[in-house]
Amino acid sequence: MNALAKTVTVNGVQSATLAPDLLHFVAELTSRNLTSTGQPADGSRLGVAVAVNSAVIPRSEWSGWELTEGDDIELVTAVQGG
Repeated sequence: MNALAKTVTVNGVQSATLAPDLLHFVAELTSRNLTSTGQPADGSRLGVAVAVNSAVIPRSEWSGWELTEGDDIELVTAVQGG
Protein backbone atom coordinates (compact mmCIF):
# COMPACT_ATOMS: atom_id res chain seq x y z
CA MET A 1 0.00 0.00 0.00
CA ASN A 2 1.14 3.55 -0.73
CA ALA A 3 2.61 5.32 2.31
CA LEU A 4 0.17 8.21 1.80
CA ALA A 5 -2.89 5.96 1.63
CA LYS A 6 -5.30 5.92 4.55
CA THR A 7 -7.34 2.91 5.57
CA VAL A 8 -10.97 3.75 6.26
CA THR A 9 -14.11 1.67 6.64
CA VAL A 10 -16.90 2.33 4.13
CA ASN A 11 -20.29 0.78 4.84
CA GLY A 12 -18.56 -1.88 6.92
CA VAL A 13 -15.80 -2.71 4.42
CA GLN A 14 -12.17 -1.61 4.84
CA SER A 15 -10.84 0.47 1.97
CA ALA A 16 -7.57 2.26 1.22
CA THR A 17 -7.69 5.72 -0.33
CA LEU A 18 -5.36 8.49 -1.39
CA ALA A 19 -8.23 11.03 -1.27
CA PRO A 20 -7.21 14.00 0.89
CA ASP A 21 -10.75 14.91 1.88
CA LEU A 22 -14.34 13.71 1.89
CA LEU A 23 -15.17 15.49 -1.39
CA HIS A 24 -12.49 13.62 -3.32
CA PHE A 25 -13.36 10.36 -1.58
CA VAL A 26 -17.05 10.61 -2.54
CA ALA A 27 -15.99 11.45 -6.11
CA GLU A 28 -13.75 8.36 -6.08
CA LEU A 29 -16.51 6.09 -4.72
CA THR A 30 -19.21 7.36 -7.06
CA SER A 31 -16.97 7.75 -10.13
CA ARG A 32 -18.38 11.27 -10.54
CA ASN A 33 -16.64 14.57 -11.19
CA LEU A 34 -17.74 16.87 -8.36
CA THR A 35 -17.46 20.62 -7.98
CA SER A 36 -15.99 22.17 -4.83
CA THR A 37 -19.53 22.37 -3.42
CA GLY A 38 -20.05 18.62 -3.79
CA GLN A 39 -22.43 18.90 -6.73
CA PRO A 40 -21.88 16.82 -9.88
CA ALA A 41 -20.05 18.87 -12.50
CA ASP A 42 -22.56 17.77 -15.14
CA GLY A 43 -25.43 19.43 -13.25
CA SER A 44 -27.20 16.17 -12.37
CA ARG A 45 -28.15 15.10 -8.85
CA LEU A 46 -25.75 13.06 -6.75
CA GLY A 47 -28.30 11.55 -4.37
CA VAL A 48 -25.95 10.59 -1.53
CA ALA A 49 -25.54 11.45 2.13
CA VAL A 50 -22.36 10.79 4.09
CA ALA A 51 -21.65 10.23 7.78
CA VAL A 52 -18.15 10.02 9.24
CA ASN A 53 -17.76 8.42 12.66
CA SER A 54 -21.57 8.61 13.16
CA ALA A 55 -21.80 12.34 12.32
CA VAL A 56 -23.65 13.40 9.17
CA ILE A 57 -21.40 15.74 7.20
CA PRO A 58 -23.20 18.46 5.21
CA ARG A 59 -22.18 18.54 1.56
CA SER A 60 -20.97 22.11 2.02
CA GLU A 61 -18.27 20.74 4.38
CA TRP A 62 -17.04 17.82 2.24
CA SER A 63 -14.15 19.74 0.66
CA GLY A 64 -12.77 20.78 4.05
CA TRP A 65 -13.33 17.46 5.83
CA GLU A 66 -9.91 15.78 5.98
CA LEU A 67 -10.00 11.99 6.07
CA THR A 68 -7.99 10.34 8.82
CA GLU A 69 -6.74 6.81 9.30
CA GLY A 70 -9.48 4.57 10.70
CA ASP A 71 -12.47 6.81 9.85
CA ASP A 72 -15.78 4.93 9.77
CA ILE A 73 -17.73 6.24 6.76
CA GLU A 74 -21.33 5.47 5.88
CA LEU A 75 -22.43 6.40 2.37
CA VAL A 76 -26.18 6.27 1.79
CA THR A 77 -27.67 6.51 -1.69
CA ALA A 78 -31.16 7.70 -2.51
CA VAL A 79 -33.13 5.27 -4.68
CA GLN A 80 -36.37 6.15 -6.39
CA GLY A 81 -39.22 3.68 -6.43
CA GLY A 82 -41.20 1.60 -4.04
